[in-house]
Amino acid sequence: MPTGVAIRDVRAQLFDAAERVLLRDGPSALTSRAVTTEAGFAKGVLHRHFEDFDAFLAEFVLDRANRMDGQAAALREAAGTGTVAGNLADALTALFGSVAVAIVPLITFRDELRARLRRTWPAGVPVLTEAVTMIAEYLTAERDLGRIAADAEVDMLAPTLIGAAHLLFADRKGAPPEADAVARMVDTVIGPRS
Repeated sequence: MPTGVAIRDVRAQLFDAAERVLLRDGPSALTSRAVTTEAGFAKGVLHRHFEDFDAFLAEFVLDRANRMDGQAAALREAAGTGTVAGNLADALTALFGSVAVAIVPLITFRDELRARLRRTWPAGVPVLTEAVTMIAEYLTAERDLGRIAADAEVDMLAPTLIGAAHLLFADRKGAPPEADAVARMVDTVIGPRS
């Protein structure tokens, strides 16, 4: 892109480019050069908008975590409709079919990114922590409606579902798990009567 040309929504374009590189090539390929090349920008564009590349990555991760608000709202609204297991399987498939799986190794891969994220995200891994909250809120709503056991330990079920789903979807190179495999995992964790 020629210099002196105004670029609209630079941050959003850079974040979208980072997501494409991360999903396609993995965390080790995510460099400032790869992101700006993917976005069609000069490398200096990223550094004009962010202190350094780790600052960019921290904001990218937090942006993607904040995008989960819509998914969480949709799942809460699904309470009382369909089946609990079906709603959970759909939500987990949508979550882990996105950039969420790729963000975990990115955070693990980069020490400085983890340190920066700890400043604003003191516990857990962004995206996964949000996912656990999303699932726990949904399960609480279903428990309140009597669609799962009154004594269901939502605070244990939610991270178990997220961990098991993460393992199912973790192989970035292979095909995503079949819908039946996700449904079987959900049934195993919450019980088939839901």
